Amino acid sequence: MKKESVYHLSDTPYAFPIKKNTLRLRLRTAKNDLAGCIVLYKDRYARGKEFLSLPLVLICRTEMFDFYGADITLETSRFLYIFRLEDKGGNIFYYDERGFWDNMSKPSGAFQFPYIHTADIYRPVKWAQEGICYQIFPQSFCNGSKLNDPEGVSPWGTEPKYRTFYGGDLQGIIDRLPYLSELGVTFLYLTPIFLSTSPHKYNTDDYYKIDPHFGDAETLAKLVLMCHNLGIKVILDAVFNHCGENFFAFQDVVKNGEKSRYRDWFFIDRFPVDKENVNYITFSNRLRNMPKLNTSNPEVISYLLKAAGYWMKKAKIDGWRLDVCDEVSHVFWKKFRQYVKSINSDAIIIGEIYHQSSAFLRGDEVDGIMNYPLREAVLDFFAERSIDGVRFADEIASKRMLYPDSINRSMLNLIDSHDTERFLTSCGGRVERLKLAEVFQFTYIGIPYFYYGDEVGLDGGKDPGCRKCMIWEPDRQNTGLLKFYKKLIKIRKSNKTLVYGGYRQISAAGLFVFERMLEGDRIVVFLNNSDSVVHLNSSALFGKYTDLWMDKTITLGAGTVFQPDTFKILRPAD
Repeated sequence: MKKESVYHLSDTPYAFPIKKNTLRLRLRTAKNDLAGCIVLYKDRYARGKEFLSLPLVLICRTEMFDFYGADITLETSRFLYIFRLEDKGGNIFYYDERGFWDNMSKPSGAFQFPYIHTADIYRPVKWAQEGICYQIFPQSFCNGSKLNDPEGVSPWGTEPKYRTFYGGDLQGIIDRLPYLSELGVTFLYLTPIFLSTSPHKYNTDDYYKIDPHFGDAETLAKLVLMCHNLGIKVILDAVFNHCGENFFAFQDVVKNGEKSRYRDWFFIDRFPVDKENVNYITFSNRLRNMPKLNTSNPEVISYLLKAAGYWMKKAKIDGWRLDVCDEVSHVFWKKFRQYVKSINSDAIIIGEIYHQSSAFLRGDEVDGIMNYPLREAVLDFFAERSIDGVRFADEIASKRMLYPDSINRSMLNLIDSHDTERFLTSCGGRVERLKLAEVFQFTYIGIPYFYYGDEVGLDGGKDPGCRKCMIWEPDRQNTGLLKFYKKLIKIRKSNKTLVYGGYRQISAAGLFVFERMLEGDRIVVFLNNSDSVVHLNSSALFGKYTDLWMDKTITLGAGTVFQPDTFKILRPAD
C-alpha cells in the first residue's frame, strides 16, 4: 500500500454534513491500490461500545488517486471514526489521525466530527441549481430607448473598442424578454448597471443610482417584475473590491487628504493623492479610476451592505455575482452572506474566482463560483483539442473532489464571458466543437451558463472583442444553432438526473463517455470529440436506449458508428 497517498481530514471536502444526522466521508488513496476499505464509527462518547461498520465505495478516479466515499448516520450527530484498509496483498491497516496501525488504534487517535449543527449544513439555492443562466452585457444587448443614449454612441454592430458605447439599456432587455423566455433560460446575470463613466461599469461611482444611460430604479424594478412573471430570476453584479474615481468617499480623500474622514476607506501610500502617478492601491495594476476599497473597515462594510440590501428590497433582485471576490476580505463576505440571506434566504451569491476556492466555499460566504477552472479544461479539450479525453477526465475529476457535492451543483459552469474570448472564436469558428462543449456543459454537474449571443453564433476575440452587439436580424443569426440551444435547454430542464445525479466516467476507445445516475435513472452521454469516425467496441455499452435528442429508441452494438464531432444523450431502455 502506498501509505503516502492515503489522506483524510475531518473537514470539508473530506467530511461534511448532508443531513442533521448524516456525515458524508471521502478517503483518498493511490490509484488502484486497495482491495477494499471500511469505515468503523460510533458516537464519540460511546466508550466501551462496539463500532458500527460500513464499506466505502469508489466514487472517483484520477490519474494518480482513487477517492472512496460513504455516508454514516448516528442519531446523536456526534461522530468518531477509523478507516480499515485492505491492500491487494491482503494486508490490513487501520488509519486514523495519528497515522497507520496494524491493529485497531486507540480511541484518542480516531477522526472526530464533534457535532452536526443544523446551521452548518449547506443549504443550496434550489432554483439556481436547477436553472439555466444567461449573461447579459447591457451596453451591447439591445437598445430599447434612444432617449437615454450617451453622447457619441456608436452605430449598432460596429466593432467594439474599450470606450465604445452602443446605447444598450434595461428597456432593451425588457423588450427582448419574449425571446429570452422562448429560449428557455431561467435566470439572467447582468454585468454592472450602476452609475459609471465606462461602457463596462466596473468602476462604480454611485452604488445607489442606476446609470442613466441604462435607465433608472423604476425601470430595473419593472424588468425584475416582468422576469418574475415569466419564471425568470435576475442577479446583478456587485463590484465591492474597488469603486470608481468619482465615488464620493474617494473624491473626499482627494480633496481633503489626511484630514478626510474616509481616508481609511482606501489604501493610500502617501498624501496628497496623486492620480497621475497613482500612489494608492487599485484593482489590477495601478488603474487610477478603480481605487481599492478597504473591505475590512467597519464603515465600508456597513455602507456596502446597505447598498446591497437597498436593491434587494427596492427592485426584488434574486442575488449577486461578486466581482474580484477573492480580493475582498473574508470578514466582509461572511457578513454579506448573513445580511443577504436575512433579506432573502433563497438569494444566490456567486463569486468571481479563477482558481481553487475552498476558503470561500465553506457555506458561510458564497454559494458557488464562476467556474473558470472548469472552463480552462473545456477550452483545452473541446476548442483547442490540446489534451485528450484521459487528461480531461482526470482534470474534471480532480476538480469535483475539491468541494462537497452540493457545492459542485452550485458552480456556474461558463465556457466564455465578458472577460474571455468567445468560445466559437476559440474553436476557430467550428460550430460543431461549440456544440460538443455545450452538450458536455448541459449534462455535467453544475449550472449551465452561456453568454448572450453564443446561441446565435456571435463570435469575438478577447476584451473588448467579446463585447460585440447582439445579433437580432434573423437572416444574420445562426438559426440552426439557436434551435440546438433551445433543445439542449429543454433536455436539461426535463431531467433532474442531470441536475442532482452522480457522475461516473466510462471507458470507451475513441469516445468520451460518462453517466449520470439518480434513484435508478441513468443518462449516458457519448461525445466523439475528434475528426475521425469511431466504432463502438465496448460491449458494456451495447443495448437498447432512448435517444433523448432524437426522441426515439436506438440500439448500440458492435461497430455502431459515431461520426466526427457528434454526440448522443441516451437513457438505457432496460
